Amino acid sequence: MTVLVSELLKELTERTKRHREKVVQWKKLPLEELKKRPSNDAWNALECLEHLNLYGEYYLPEIEKQMNKAGDNPAVNFNSGRLGNYFAKSMLPTEKALKVKTFKDKNPLHKELDKEVLDEFIEQQDSLLSLLTKAENKNLNKIKTGISITKWIKLKLGDTFRIVIYHNERHLQQAQMAIDLSVVSV
Repeated sequence: MTVLVSELLKELTERTKRHREKVVQWKKLPLEELKKRPSNDAWNALECLEHLNLYGEYYLPEIEKQMNKAGDNPAVNFNSGRLGNYFAKSMLPTEKALKVKTFKDKNPLHKELDKEVLDEFIEQQDSLLSLLTKAENKNLNKIKTGISITKWIKLKLGDTFRIVIYHNERHLQQAQMAIDLSVVSV
């Protein structure tokens, strides 16, 4: 996949702004709605967001660190790597979405959570938006970031942004379904 960097960053920024705004709206909901789970072994909305926050705790500092180490040398086009493109596409929510097993340290099932999870997610989206702006002056092809599951694999910065933001979208849809079920069952 080859795309103009400006178009990629615009798309990712718009998605991130929508994600942030959705969670700002959820702050108005009663805590009980955010804690309602579709089934005993399914995440509620707060758990979906906590899962994203746990990944954000790794990826946001990693992205910032690698961007800070690199000079300003933007490229016009972004060429997705084979592995990065595969991971990014697998994160997008679709009807036949790839079922991914969650690592134990990133699984918040039955963790006692409150609305602070929403505030943390919003703060992380603000950081992500700032990083996307800084990325306009960086080479999304040359900067490599580590991934959370192994230190042996490095992905292009553009793919890492796509993975993080698409992963957010996937679990925000899951959270929305849990909220919708809680409203229906009231």
